[in-house]
Amino acid sequence: MHLDQLRDHCLAKPAVTESFPFDEDTLVFKVAGKMFALVGLERVPPTVALKCDPERALELRELYEAVGPAYHMSKTHWNGVGLRGDVPGDVVRELVDHSYDLVVAGLTRRVRAERGLD
Repeated sequence: MHLDQLRDHCLAKPAVTESFPFDEDTLVFKVAGKMFALVGLERVPPTVALKCDPERALELRELYEAVGPAYHMSKTHWNGVGLRGDVPGDVVRELVDHSYDLVVAGLTRRVRAERGLD
């Protein structure tokens, strides 16, 4: 998957913003102010950090060479996925959706209602 495809997929989701809160090399996608995807632009190929269910995170790391613990994130709850690795594009999109859904589920009912996420 190419970076522009990942960006388009993230931005198509409700209440998503993008920014560079840490440095000029880390593109961050947030839903209602909470991070669900971080892209290390300085890495070649680019790598996206995505929140993931802990058991599934381990399964994905065993299944794909391009999936491992995310850099500077909780190794239990975040995976790093190489965008030009052995992970098919449809799987990357599904993992973005999974990360987004986990973050949305962690929002309060009030915040979800305010952002139209219910």
